Amino acid sequence: MIATIGISAFVLFSLASMTYVYAYRGSERYAGFTEYVRKGWPIATPINCLLYLFTKKRVARPIIPTEEFPELKKVRENWEVIRDEVLAIKEQGYFDQITDQKNDSYYDIGFRTFYKYGWSKFYINWYGSTHKSAQRLCPKTVEILKDIKCVNGAMFSVLPVGSKLTRHLDPVACSFRYHLGLHTPNDDRCFINVDGTPYSWRDGDDFIFDETYLHFANNNSEKDRIILMCDIDRPLSPIGSFFNWIFKSILSLSVVPNTPEDDKGLFNRIFSFVTPTIAKVRTLKETNLFLYKVVKHTTNFILLIILLSLIYGVLSLF
Repeated sequence: MIATIGISAFVLFSLASMTYVYAYRGSERYAGFTEYVRKGWPIATPINCLLYLFTKKRVARPIIPTEEFPELKKVRENWEVIRDEVLAIKEQGYFDQITDQKNDSYYDIGFRTFYKYGWSKFYINWYGSTHKSAQRLCPKTVEILKDIKCVNGAMFSVLPVGSKLTRHLDPVACSFRYHLGLHTPNDDRCFINVDGTPYSWRDGDDFIFDETYLHFANNNSEKDRIILMCDIDRPLSPIGSFFNWIFKSILSLSVVPNTPEDDKGLFNRIFSFVTPTIAKVRTLKETNLFLYKVVKHTTNFILLIILLSLIYGVLSLF
């Protein structure tokens, strides 16, 4: 009886969460249910809504004032030091190597879909793991970031001339997203739009937003955009912080290497093994559309059951 009530409550909460995010959260609406399914990560919505419930009111908004995180002042003040290191990394071709399918760095379950638009990145650290390649190639940046407790993960990000990130939101609400302009066009034609509000990067300027609101980016200028991008702690009540500790522990399994010297997370190992098989299955789309749809929907259903079981397992602890 208790188990039945628990399952029913979980299902109702999940449906209510998905309805809220689809129809009410933020100013921007999805073009339709198909866009929500493809870009809105509905499978993660119940987790995220738990965190929204416990987010402190002063920061429960799409764009967060940088004054809310005074500890990031040290990062901003050292932007030129950080810029010099990332330009050296770019000059050595590491951003191109990371998007090469022959390398494990390509198999990034969180960011790989952006590669096709020209975007690339170089990890510095990620949810408890500092990359050996970063310690070797950008030691000053590693040193600047290491004592800033609110930073959960950090990377350099490149948005080349003419590239874009289509409208989407990020899957998990563990953190807020911090951007610091390092080598940018300083041009309004290179911008990010968060829940309907545009922001153009400038060298040495920073910007914080909740990446679980709809956002997109374009670089229509004549210069590549390079920034420091960090995941920073979402301010939460004590109950929310406990839930977030669980979710951040899961994210610690998603470490992706820049180079072979770096550690690999469990998700990266699985993804690098499974993705080539998925690519082969996709060829069925041209030869046997019915079988392709059967395999696709069966896989998605199994993944949904696994995630829902994980969420229910967490909730059943309370």
